[in-house]
Amino acid sequence: MYGQFYNNVKTAIFMGLLTALILIGGDLIAGQQGVVIALIIAGITNVFGFYFSDKIALASARAEEVGPDHPLYKIVSRLVQRAGLPMPRVYISPQQAPNAFATGRGPHHAAVCATQGLLDMLDENEVAGVLSHELAHVRHRDILIVSLAATVAGAISYLGYLFMWGGVGYDRRNRDEGNALLGLLFLLLGPLAAGLIQAAISRSREFNADSGGAEICGNPMWLATALEKIHFANSRIPMEVNPAFNSLYIAEPLNAIGSMGGLFQTHPPLEARLINLIGRPSTGQFRHAA
Repeated sequence: MYGQFYNNVKTAIFMGLLTALILIGGDLIAGQQGVVIALIIAGITNVFGFYFSDKIALASARAEEVGPDHPLYKIVSRLVQRAGLPMPRVYISPQQAPNAFATGRGPHHAAVCATQGLLDMLDENEVAGVLSHELAHVRHRDILIVSLAATVAGAISYLGYLFMWGGVGYDRRNRDEGNALLGLLFLLLGPLAAGLIQAAISRSREFNADSGGAEICGNPMWLATALEKIHFANSRIPMEVNPAFNSLYIAEPLNAIGSMGGLFQTHPPLEARLINLIGRPSTGQFRHAA
């Protein structure tokens, strides 16, 4: 309980930093007028993220909804009864890299999605372990926070482009010299800072979701073996997904951001997650699955 409260406090701080980054960028580039524009952008992106982040994430994954007759739906149906949660919408993405995510603005407006690669590679118990992790995110109300963080981080990039090419605020000379330079710096450094903050938000919640998922499915080994298989497969199978949504997935997708080393990694290392789950690191016995 204390761990979840501490997590929420850290997330509130990180979200405040993301919003402050938008305001600072607006002030540096165009003064008071820039702050007003930045406030408008922050407000719009937060409202848009609250209502539409799930649709954006699912569209990014090219996911299609499945019904009660599908095996994945049946697995999720059993798990939500154990978790005491409402039934979420269930989706499958055609991606071949094994992965999964949850999205939505709360337990009554949630969706869970698994890739086809996950269903092909894992057995039923391991799929249950993965989906239990995602339902733990739903129960902890992580999914809205992570989705909003992704949306706000994207808005920071947009703000840099707006001032770089829009040139609002000062006179013609300042617009050409000052705004262009500051816009370029913010375009480069703003997303960098936003990426670090977004990664910190996600990392701080994964351990709790792993522990909560083990509780929901009833066997931590189901999730542990699934994480090993997913980790080794994702080290070689690229995933077509907007890097802004990396933090939503149970494991880091292999894409432009996911392949840049540990700086922007939105998930803790596999070894740390396995120690958290079962008290020991990877045995490497699932390397063949990759």
